[in-house]
Amino acid sequence: MKRERVVIGLSGGVDSSVAAYLLKEAGYDVIGLFMKNWHDETVTISNECPWLEDSNDAMLVAEKLGIPFQTVDLSKEYKERIVDYMFDEYAKGRTPNPDVLCNREIKFDVFLKIALSLGADYVATGHYCQKSHFLSEDGLEVHQLLAGEDKTKDQSYFLCQLTQEQLSKVLFPIGQLAKSEVRKIATAQNLVTADKKDSQGLCFIGKVSLPDFLQQQLKPKKGEIIEIPADLEKYNETHKKTLEEQSLKNYYLPEEGVLVGEHEGAHFFTIGQRKGLRVGGMVEPLFVIDTDVENNTIYVGQGKQHPGLFREALKVDSSEIHWIRRDLMISDGETLEVRARIRYRQPLQKARLYQTKEGLYVLFDTPQSSITSGQFVAWYQGNELLGSGVIA
Repeated sequence: MKRERVVIGLSGGVDSSVAAYLLKEAGYDVIGLFMKNWHDETVTISNECPWLEDSNDAMLVAEKLGIPFQTVDLSKEYKERIVDYMFDEYAKGRTPNPDVLCNREIKFDVFLKIALSLGADYVATGHYCQKSHFLSEDGLEVHQLLAGEDKTKDQSYFLCQLTQEQLSKVLFPIGQLAKSEVRKIATAQNLVTADKKDSQGLCFIGKVSLPDFLQQQLKPKKGEIIEIPADLEKYNETHKKTLEEQSLKNYYLPEEGVLVGEHEGAHFFTIGQRKGLRVGGMVEPLFVIDTDVENNTIYVGQGKQHPGLFREALKVDSSEIHWIRRDLMISDGETLEVRARIRYRQPLQKARLYQTKEGLYVLFDTPQSSITSGQFVAWYQGNELLGSGVIA
């Protein structure tokens, strides 16, 4: 009987290394592929996660496991689908999430197609998440994306844009393990990546200096930093009446605030940002509470609890709504109780989805800090991720 073939994305890290080992132990015909994505050493900080070193580690792991290995150059696709998108979003005053995009556009699209062309039955990654499936009443197979068993490492949020078709072709070999268990397996198998630190920074690029990265295309432009006091009357208003009002970004008139400094371009900043403002002498640290790219103005407030940082609701435009579980989609006028998060590692928050003709609104039980346009909101029931969307 022919063994099922699995192509695994070997990143040169411990997680994908152990995933490859477990697949081989389970009897699969395993092939290791390293993805070389867009890389610009002029904006990489020190020698964090250089692709050449990672590629070499991935090759050594494949050699140790006795599996075929090759490198695929996806630089062109990564530049077109991720890097150009990031520049475009920042130019609009939005903050994209390259890791979510990398999974949607590269790992589970371009990479998946390459794997299938090599005769793969499945692709696999070292993500800390799980999957399941069941048969619907119509006899159709429904795939479920589940949180990883290790809740401190759960990476389901990064896969929030996957489709049923993609899920049907993917395996997550370490999803049921804790990080400590993965390290132990790697050590026991004498894998070169056993003690390697987790990579940080942009997906498959490494840790980059974001201002240097953005300044390749977005030019510096001096503008005003306006501080907004925390006791404005508008913050003492009772709950606003409409979801549309609750989900709007807070734009402030300059005369309501005080000029406290200058910046080099509103598009270099994001809501909730503290570093890089270069304004001192305040009682509490300043945080960005809003950006106005059109007028090149940044609005800031003192302290983590500044009311301008918090909103009760957010909106996802109709074109940006994505359901993994399309059988659970809600129609105009319907609502759904969920738990949601607006960033990786954020504890899930109680929320309610409202579907309207204008889009999908997410109303939180507790106001959320630093809701940021361009980021992804993902919604769950239990430990299953049902869908996601780009925050308007």
